[in-house]
Amino acid sequence: MKHAALLMVCLLAFGGAMAQRMPERHLVRKGNRQFSREKYEKSIESYTRAAEAAPTSFEAAFNLANAQFRTERYDGAEKGLARLAADTTLVDADRADAAYNLGNAQFAQQKLKEALASYRLAMRLNPDDQEAKYNYAYTKHLLQQQEQQEQQNQDNQDNKDNENNDNSKDNQDNKDKNFDNQNDSDKQDNGQDKENADRQDGNDEQNGQPQQQDKQEQSGEQQPSASGIPEQEREAMLEAIQAQEDKTQDKLKEKQGIVIRGKKNW
Repeated sequence: MKHAALLMVCLLAFGGAMAQRMPERHLVRKGNRQFSREKYEKSIESYTRAAEAAPTSFEAAFNLANAQFRTERYDGAEKGLARLAADTTLVDADRADAAYNLGNAQFAQQKLKEALASYRLAMRLNPDDQEAKYNYAYTKHLLQQQEQQEQQNQDNQDNKDNENNDNSKDNQDNKDKNFDNQNDSDKQDNGQDKENADRQDGNDEQNGQPQQQDKQEQSGEQQPSASGIPEQEREAMLEAIQAQEDKTQDKLKEKQGIVIRGKKNW
């Protein structure tokens, strides 16, 4: 009994000495318990203290990033994981896990190009990682769709600009034509007025008194708007442009489902 008691005392003393020499181990285990209970804020505190006590601890930094990701602190998770993924002193398996989770943190922030590079690094460090291969392929597919949508939007904008330029040219041509027609009309009116005046003078001479007559011309033809385009035609053009804009907005609102699988805590 004395020997057993002495052994127990020695073990406790050894454990206490190790705890003093490696305090981050106790803090990491504490953070893990909190993380498993979904107490992510508490686990962040424990992992942060562990990382401060042992700046080179992979477990403390890696698990801290995991907890930050769960609380949607993607920027902080990305910074910590980027440092781990680039640390060539770590074994490839640890770097591969860090690169994979880094890609997830970047994907959550819609940094698709950066996420693609991180998944590629994870596959290079661990060629058997099926989840990294899946996420790489899926992210690449989304990038291609995004580039196609951007190209389509650019083409639509170019077509709209060309259409506006053509409309502006047509408007100017209509203005010039209306101006010429108005000049011709003024000339005709002047000639008619002179003819009427001469005829009226002859009548006045015959009747001996001046004649006065109010004249108002009305036409059933559609009158041009201030822009030079008939109002009906202008409204039709606006409706066509608005229909095209609504169609473009509907396409932009289409969203692809986001699916991310992961075995590395996320």
